[in-house]
Amino acid sequence: MNAELLAKAKSLGFSDRQIANLTGRTEDQVRAERKSLGLVPSYRLVDTCAAEFEAYTPYYYSTYDRGDDEVRPSDRKKVMILGGGPNRIGQGIEFDYCCVHAAFALKEDGFETLMVNSNPETVSTDYDTSDKLYFEPLTLEDVLHIYEREKCWGAIAQFGGQTPLNLALSLQKNGVNIIGTSPQSIEVAEDRKLFAAMLRKLDIPQPPNGIATNEAEALAAAHELGYPVLVRPSFVLGGRAMQIVYSDTELHHYMRFAVEASPERPVLVDKFLEDATEVDVDCIADVGQFEDQSEGTMVIGGMLEHVEFAGVHSGDAAMVLPPHTLSQEVIGTIRQYTHAMARELKVIGLMNVQYAVKGTTVYVLEVNPRASRTVPFVSKAIGVPLAKMAAKVMAGKSLKELGFTSEIWTKYWTVKESVFPFNRFHGQDILLSPEMRSTGEVMGLDADLGIAYAKSQMAAGAAPPLSGTVFISVSDAHKDDLPEVARLYADLGFELIATNGTAAILEKAGMKVRRVSKLSEGRPNAVDLLKNKEIQLVINTPAGQAPRADEVKIRTTAVYTGTPIMTTMSGARAMALGISALRKSGYSVKTLQEYH
Repeated sequence: MNAELLAKAKSLGFSDRQIANLTGRTEDQVRAERKSLGLVPSYRLVDTCAAEFEAYTPYYYSTYDRGDDEVRPSDRKKVMILGGGPNRIGQGIEFDYCCVHAAFALKEDGFETLMVNSNPETVSTDYDTSDKLYFEPLTLEDVLHIYEREKCWGAIAQFGGQTPLNLALSLQKNGVNIIGTSPQSIEVAEDRKLFAAMLRKLDIPQPPNGIATNEAEALAAAHELGYPVLVRPSFVLGGRAMQIVYSDTELHHYMRFAVEASPERPVLVDKFLEDATEVDVDCIADVGQFEDQSEGTMVIGGMLEHVEFAGVHSGDAAMVLPPHTLSQEVIGTIRQYTHAMARELKVIGLMNVQYAVKGTTVYVLEVNPRASRTVPFVSKAIGVPLAKMAAKVMAGKSLKELGFTSEIWTKYWTVKESVFPFNRFHGQDILLSPEMRSTGEVMGLDADLGIAYAKSQMAAGAAPPLSGTVFISVSDAHKDDLPEVARLYADLGFELIATNGTAAILEKAGMKVRRVSKLSEGRPNAVDLLKNKEIQLVINTPAGQAPRADEVKIRTTAVYTGTPIMTTMSGARAMALGISALRKSGYSVKTLQEYH
């Protein structure tokens, strides 16, 4: 390794990390060696006007080819905002929304804003969002170059999702002023042992759990906790490789094929709370600004109750704001736990907490001291721009100065529904799991919960049918709930169709049912009826972890024929509520501003 080779490697695009790996050094050593030789990138301006006239949009990219540095100097106080990088399922456009609002808010307060993002297809990379834009990868090396070149006052890492958050601690060690919640507090929330210790100190329950670095440890943890368990790798994005496991066989398969477990990358094993209600809470706080935490303010922006049972990724679940089935006692407990954790983590800016409610016990599933994917939804629902306020709080203002000190409990219902790309993936089963699959979301608002839910379904492309035929096929686990849900549709005048097993239960409960063959028994079956448009709604809950081929065929046919399909009993109940409300009073349309 010599100066000439290093210069050539950099001009060919090798990162410090790659060079370190190839030469047996550390990334820090390569960076130090490179800097001692004066090898730093220069920044060129993207000519957005094709040399027709002078470009006023400062888009920059870095290069190691010798030439003039085109960065325009300024004396204003600068804040760097780290974007989300490539858009991918699990790290969506919601984080881009937060970055854009941060840029707008800091501009209002007189800062010069620098956006770092490598994705040209986002709003954060539009020419009029920030004062300067750097099209650079979100790596330690590239971010440090820009920070040092621009002599920034601070950097925001909690708005771009998991990608910049993973950089926060390394950036801080290299002298970057990470504004907002400290990287140390973020570490407490992300590290399983530190997080468990904090909850013990605050006397807040979490589901029983264990950690495994190999297959034997995973089996031991699962046997101690009892099946079903939720297994997942640590530090993941969008619930990737998360799975609910029901037996030793499934766990063997997961540990061998789904993950690589090691002491550095342990697998987390949690007791899975079946049929628990999941709740997402977004809050904003300035408590970390004060020596005495009791002086700070913490306000809950919104509590979102999931329609689907716990175990569906929060990015995929339908949600209702405010909560519609939780008791005042449970809501009070959630409020108390959220306040306690925000103070303990000395939060400055946003924090998201995911809870599971089983009976009257509230368990904490996880805490993210950063913007979450529900922030845009909550902001629009309550009429308060949470991301904008959080940016101003991170830059030093208090919530009292900003005039937001008390919770807003809306007098109308807001329902979030997710949008999925299943019709693009032929034969792909549509069942939801802890792994995120949605590619968008929609919102329904109304003074009536049923109509708000119906509006969300219409917007997601599955308009509730007002009459017709419902095909019902549920797993053994949901047979007890079946008569009550089926009666909702029978009372609304729908014809019920079912295969023999389900039909027998409904007939026993006194309902009239038309029997139809299973796919393996002959025709006409559910798939034929769906193709002929003779079914207007499907209720189909999965039988166990390995779905039968028949079920998958029915669900995928429903998607291709545009037939609304509910895969949970809670979803089927909500749909019946929506149909009933629509038939009773229809719906009207109002703007968000009228609701606010």
